Amino acid sequence: MASNKAHHATGWAAAVIAAAVVAHSGAGGPYQMWSALSFVMGLAGSTAPDWLEVAWWSRSRRLWITHRTLTHWGLAWIALLFYSYEQLGKNSLAALGVGFAIGGVMHLLADWPNPLGVPWLCCRHSLKWWKSGRCDLIVVAASWIGAFACADYVWFHGVHCAWIMECVRSVARDGL
Repeated sequence: MASNKAHHATGWAAAVIAAAVVAHSGAGGPYQMWSALSFVMGLAGSTAPDWLEVAWWSRSRRLWITHRTLTHWGLAWIALLFYSYEQLGKNSLAALGVGFAIGGVMHLLADWPNPLGVPWLCCRHSLKWWKSGRCDLIVVAASWIGAFACADYVWFHGVHCAWIMECVRSVARDGL
């Protein structure tokens, strides 16, 4: 699993993506209120697969579901994302579901590279790239690159990504 700090850092990136998706769909509401709320839900969703396992109602606060089972089931998070996205514009509360689901999917993507993996469909699958808590910088950087690209597309019409790609092409063509 990615470290707690990595899940929080990728959660902020997920929150930016969630706000951008809701704003792009036109379901942001007055003063982009629903976009802002989807941002908050993206933060909550990014740690949800872990805190949903804890029995908060008991004194012991032990896990009531085995780690990385039902709460880490990728199909459920993706289904929530698709259903909530489809409901944007029809139901104002769908923005909350979109944010929560994007955060949850980001959590699973951060957990996927380590040996324990995540259960996407029925059994766990791991990319087996590194051990838990290592290479968090790669996961965080990848999430923020995605957040930057998504936000740039929605709010700046892709101007910055196009400029970066042109710079990369120029360097590849002409050299440094």
